[in-house]
Amino acid sequence: MDRDCFIRKNSEYQKVYRAKKISSCRYITLFTKKNNLNIARAGFTTTKKIGNACKRNFVRRRFKAIYRDLYPLIYKGYDYVFVAKKEAVDCDFTDFKKDFLNVLKRQRKVKN
Repeated sequence: MDRDCFIRKNSEYQKVYRAKKISSCRYITLFTKKNNLNIARAGFTTTKKIGNACKRNFVRRRFKAIYRDLYPLIYKGYDYVFVAKKEAVDCDFTDFKKDFLNVLKRQRKVKN
């Protein structure tokens, strides 16, 4: 997985938010948009509601680790923006991973 698999620019995030395909679970909210590429791109957002920079980076590292692990199962051709909720800091890794998978299943963006 290389740098092309991640959303970097603010304008790209805004396009995904405007598409308004939203799913939500306990710890994560997912926004999706078709990107007409043969790769899946992801962006990870943690707001200041979560806590200080240390906690936000902790959650972002979790997002990236799970995304790398599940990348072969995720449908290509979409942009995904994962937004962490406040409860994401205190949950354990297995619950967070289950929630990550569930939010993708709600939009039917993961292979079984």
